[in-house]
Amino acid sequence: MTTIALPGTLSLGLARGSFELRQFFRNREQVVFTFALPAVLMVLLGSILNGPTAQAGLSSGQLLAAGMIGSGIVSTSFNGVGIGIASDRELGALKRLRGTPMPAASYFVGKMVMVAVTSLAQMVLMAVVATLLFGLKLPDAPSKWLTLLWVLLLGIVSSTLLGIAITSLTRTTTGTVAVVQLVYLVLQFISGVFVTPITHLPKIMVDIASFFPLKWICQGFRSVFLPPEAATQEMAGAWELPTVALVLGVWCVVGLVLARVSFRWTNEAR
Repeated sequence: MTTIALPGTLSLGLARGSFELRQFFRNREQVVFTFALPAVLMVLLGSILNGPTAQAGLSSGQLLAAGMIGSGIVSTSFNGVGIGIASDRELGALKRLRGTPMPAASYFVGKMVMVAVTSLAQMVLMAVVATLLFGLKLPDAPSKWLTLLWVLLLGIVSSTLLGIAITSLTRTTTGTVAVVQLVYLVLQFISGVFVTPITHLPKIMVDIASFFPLKWICQGFRSVFLPPEAATQEMAGAWELPTVALVLGVWCVVGLVLARVSFRWTNEAR
């Protein structure tokens, strides 16, 4: 009797990722909202708040734009994944997937593939807009491109896993939208996304924000798109890239544990 080997976890995840991408780009409203909202916010806030800073040659619009590029990645991963999973669960799509050989890990990989592609596209879009409107400079050294790569990767993984985990707190799509948007909005304010430079914020707020990925993702992106002298606009007066890597790496591990333990295919109690 011939035994047919089932595809591995990774191959199933990549196949699922391909399906997630097709599903995402077929939904025009979702595509427009995902890409347009962060860019529009950046244009509006950057235009209103743009002005000189204490650092010569650096505008508050550039500070805001660099941080919002990182914030847009979190919107795509944390918000988008959390709301998407809640919707799939409410519609019964996850219950049907549970009856297939695909493990939860492959489903997670599929979400990350979708987020990676959409995040990269969004980052390019926002970088182009920020370059044209606010004079933001693209990375000019290989080391900055390398920093961009690992901050993007760690940001996507940590935020996606946390987006999966947070869906365990609610049972409806409406409830999930409310929770993720509230968490994301609060973190944007206390992480120095909307208030630039971050030193204008009360220290207690920044201390709280320092426990979460968003603050460090935005700081990493500022180190990539802004000149070295701009580090003086950070709370520590430095980019603290080792700390950025450490915090995001820890959240990748914590997020994986939380996602694996809390993830459920249906709204039924375990």
